[in-house]
Amino acid sequence: MSLDAWIAVAVVVTIFPLMATSRLGPDIILLGAVIVLMTLGVLTPVEALSGFSNSGLFTVAFMYVLVASIRETGGIDLIIRYVLGRPKTERGALMRLLLPVASLSGFLNNTPVVATYIPAVMSWSRRLRRSPQRLLMPLSFASILGGTITLFGTSTNLVVHGLLVDRYPDLAMGLFDLAWVGLPVAVAGLAYLIILGPRLLPAREGLANVFANPREFTIEMEVDREGVLVNRTVEEAGLRHLQELFLVEIERDGNVVSVVGPGEQLKGGDRLVFTGTSDAAVELQQIRGLVPSRESASSLEKEFKERRLVEAVVSSQCQFIGQRIRDGRFRTLYGAAVLAICRGGERVKGNLGQVRLQPADVLLLEARPPFIERHRQSKDFLLISELNGSARPVHEKAPLAWGILLGAVLLAALGVVSMLNAAMLGAALALLTGCCSVEAAKRGLDSQVLLTIAASFGVGAALQSSGAADAIAGGVLNIVGGSPWLLLLGTYCVVALLTEMVTNNGAAVIIFPVVMAAAESLGVNPMPYVVTVMFAASASFLTPIGYQTNLMVYGPGGYRISDFLRVGGGLNVLTGAIAVALIPLVWPF
Repeated sequence: MSLDAWIAVAVVVTIFPLMATSRLGPDIILLGAVIVLMTLGVLTPVEALSGFSNSGLFTVAFMYVLVASIRETGGIDLIIRYVLGRPKTERGALMRLLLPVASLSGFLNNTPVVATYIPAVMSWSRRLRRSPQRLLMPLSFASILGGTITLFGTSTNLVVHGLLVDRYPDLAMGLFDLAWVGLPVAVAGLAYLIILGPRLLPAREGLANVFANPREFTIEMEVDREGVLVNRTVEEAGLRHLQELFLVEIERDGNVVSVVGPGEQLKGGDRLVFTGTSDAAVELQQIRGLVPSRESASSLEKEFKERRLVEAVVSSQCQFIGQRIRDGRFRTLYGAAVLAICRGGERVKGNLGQVRLQPADVLLLEARPPFIERHRQSKDFLLISELNGSARPVHEKAPLAWGILLGAVLLAALGVVSMLNAAMLGAALALLTGCCSVEAAKRGLDSQVLLTIAASFGVGAALQSSGAADAIAGGVLNIVGGSPWLLLLGTYCVVALLTEMVTNNGAAVIIFPVVMAAAESLGVNPMPYVVTVMFAASASFLTPIGYQTNLMVYGPGGYRISDFLRVGGGLNVLTGAIAVALIPLVWPF
């Protein structure tokens, strides 16, 4: 291999472990790799920026706008309201949940579908008196299975198809071509979850019971009306920097003062609500001017217009990952106080101010009403839902939003326009008809995914142009002995393994040129390998970090990694075997 080829291989060998272990996002790592490759002369500027002009990338971006219109109009809530019902058995509940989720995920991005369903499933499970653990993991897996049915199903399908069209323009696929394999895979996977899921899923308490009583997370004291703290500020009273306590709010004359600042002046009779360890209550008892609260009713059990109890799932992009809550000034930035933290299905005990946040932590927050809408689309949180909040209202434009999406699908399926044009027209109509505002469309664009895809194209181009892809492909052919079947099986296993550890888009785009070079060297049809990359990149069932929807249900469900291995292991083998067996029959070598 040439020097450029060795550099390209070294960069790829470096970025995969980095994406699997580093706190840096995959977009930052891949952009850094592109910069290194361009600086060393392996990539030209045109090759480095080629991903930003790829049709697949723009199709994904416009589809995000269409999905935002469904979300903004409450379109998914319509389906939830009329479909879930009151099944009598657990398998009946799984059928009512999984079938519509898989169908929706064939045409919508999986993330908003799962994000909308999680609060509804939590409430639904309480009505059915069943643990949400029995439903949330199947919910995520069903969305992944549904995404394999169409080219619109996942961003990876669209991106790999964009690579295919760039390399082989005459091999463009139709919207439903994947269904020949995707439908059998989805049906078998859903049957596995419905039939075997109840035997394999855990039956621990989960988040619902961990956060069932917010009262136990707080300590309440009252300002003595004749004490020394009256008319003194929080800072002057020494209540600002307590070791194991955090002042959450003040109840005063039937109102609540939340997000208490250091200059807030105390009044006689104020009820102070602290969060912290039970042992720290002794410290409060020793502060002159504070007396135990005289009222038996908990302040947090009362309804105040200024307060909401909110659950928020921390994303891997949160700026406070690895930081202590107190050091990171969490409350100052978000205007919300942390009452409790759930991690791995159990509540974190001890001094909350000293806890370092991790991805998938579930926070019980007290916040003002605007917090929910302001941060619902924040990259810092995967999911935000009110603890006992009602469902969001269904707006009158929901049928129109669904009609626009259906029209875009039909235009693409019938070949009237390309998928890019169909998505572009649909996004424009959603904006023009008011189904989605410009601000909502901007929030709906997942910049990390788009940057990851664009940067992945640059790394893939480096492997191709430097000759590294051909060299690696030659080595792969020696291993598989020139067998198309073994190459197909190896492609599936490698991509499926990588997608469990790093982003599925990055794994698919970087492996694509190597697999295509191997197929060309064998002189066989590249289509079975293209489709194999699509399906393997979606096979994210083994770990919570393998796919974003898995991470979203990991915290609220109180799951452990072993739960994903137990349930997802069999599902991985089943779907992989079906895909590898059927793909060569539909697209012969």
